[in-house]
Amino acid sequence: MTAQAADFHAIDTGVQAPTFAAVLRERTQAIHREAERSGYIADLLRGRATRFGYAMYVASLLPAYEAMERHLSVDSPIPALRAFAAPGLARSAALRHDLHALASASDGPMPILPEAQAYADAVAAQGESIGLVAHAYARYLGDLSGGQILKPLLARTLGLEPAQLTFYDFPAIADIAACKTALREALDTIVPGTSESEHVVAEALAAFRHTIAVSTAVSTAMLGAD
Repeated sequence: MTAQAADFHAIDTGVQAPTFAAVLRERTQAIHREAERSGYIADLLRGRATRFGYAMYVASLLPAYEAMERHLSVDSPIPALRAFAAPGLARSAALRHDLHALASASDGPMPILPEAQAYADAVAAQGESIGLVAHAYARYLGDLSGGQILKPLLARTLGLEPAQLTFYDFPAIADIAACKTALREALDTIVPGTSESEHVVAEALAAFRHTIAVSTAVSTAMLGAD
């Protein structure tokens, strides 16, 4: 090997490949940003949201969480799925609690929007496969990050009480930042560039598309209710 080739080899091996968590974040960044500014969330940020609209939003997220949490297991042979099944992350019970707390005596059963059912069906279709990681990533890391910003906004603009916002509380998680780090490290057990990693990326993009569809459907339903 020549000195020049040796130098090139040293430079080449010194470059660290991006982790899967970094790849996933980069490839979903644009649609993630779109989800944060679409439909009901946009209504909320612009002061057009209503208490009933928020209740419909909660009801519309519940089926997807229930589908996801039926399949997440700490006994999964997939390390990333075991991480996302950690105690304290599950949100279904909190969503049901909040929906009950938001209901008034005059409210009937909240309808399940077709977009909400389509989201739940897409999650359920992954079963206990690695594709479920994508949906857990899109939901839980969002709840641990943007959800913590959304909670005080909902309390301030809609006058919601803490008992109506337990979805954003993680009492069993002592350190949210450390939890997010652990989840990203679990994602890094997936090898970038493999068929498995590409499947997870595709499902994450689908998860954000479903999120946008649900949020937009709630916003549209509220326009029709005016």
